[in-house]
Amino acid sequence: MTNIIQPVILCGGAGTRLWPESRGDRAKQFLPLTGAQSLFQQTLARTPADAGFVPPVILCGDAHVAAVRDQLGAHKASLLVEPMPRNTAAAIALAVARADADTLLLVMPSDHVIADVAAFHAAIAKGARLAQQDWIVTFGINPDAPETGFGYIASGAALGDADGHGGFAVDRFIEKPPLADAQAMLAAGGYSWNAGIFLFRAGRMRDAMLTHCRAIFEAADRAVAAGRIDGDALYADAVHFAQAPSDSIDYAVMEKDDRVAVVPASMGWSDLGSWQAVHALAPKDAAGNAVTGDAFLHDSHHNLVRAGGKRVSLVGMDHVAVIVDGDDILVMPLDRSQDVRAAAKARE
Repeated sequence: MTNIIQPVILCGGAGTRLWPESRGDRAKQFLPLTGAQSLFQQTLARTPADAGFVPPVILCGDAHVAAVRDQLGAHKASLLVEPMPRNTAAAIALAVARADADTLLLVMPSDHVIADVAAFHAAIAKGARLAQQDWIVTFGINPDAPETGFGYIASGAALGDADGHGGFAVDRFIEKPPLADAQAMLAAGGYSWNAGIFLFRAGRMRDAMLTHCRAIFEAADRAVAAGRIDGDALYADAVHFAQAPSDSIDYAVMEKDDRVAVVPASMGWSDLGSWQAVHALAPKDAAGNAVTGDAFLHDSHHNLVRAGGKRVSLVGMDHVAVIVDGDDILVMPLDRSQDVRAAAKARE
């Protein structure tokens, strides 16, 4: 059994919750939202060769190929290009179809923050032991608040030892809950947030897909076989890939398979899914303001300002986001961050 871990970085998605900065071919994962490096570059840096990882496979759409190549820098990688979005199950199926059966595939979103990389690597090591025993492994985040914006994973029987130091069998997956349910799960313990990070032996996932979502895998397999190679990239065939049903990997496989494990971890994780989340992680001044660019704030507290090349002034404003991108200006209370999509849609 191999110990090789092949990162698979999911680079699809437009990230409209961070409009107007994130849109089209300049999606959230390619923006420097929490420092000098983009979220994609931070994801690349988490799986270095000296930590036992081989060069990653980057799954992206045609519109993002240029951004991926531009931001790879000195990193070695291969690209797997989707001709159209068909959700995460079909995207992952493309990577599975190309991989050797015994290779361990570590599937990660490209637009998340993980502050504690050592804890991330420790969790991956636990997950690798389970994946070698043909568990399909997902990674849970130990919750510190009753969040209603995440799915949850309920831990079942302990694996490895009685305390679950080696992980747990998954009892069930829970959709984004109402607040009362989230509070009850936090109080009960044994639940974690679903981070959308997976580790499995490629042959095991292939068999699971053939059992649970055969049409998705077979369409992806044909799309790879008929694909076009251009240097470091394989462009999956559009006609075949279009035949794949559009389902999430959670729905298509994880919720149906009877040998799925979860490794809970505390690793400083955020999906950076809103401007409020960006404000929470950003460096702030003494008044709680997180400011990027040329901004003047007077008697204003706990604001997020990204001036985008303009000169922005706030007077007497609290808990507000001001995001400037070209001719688009977004102004809103930070606690209304989940409503950004309405503006993004109106300005398409």
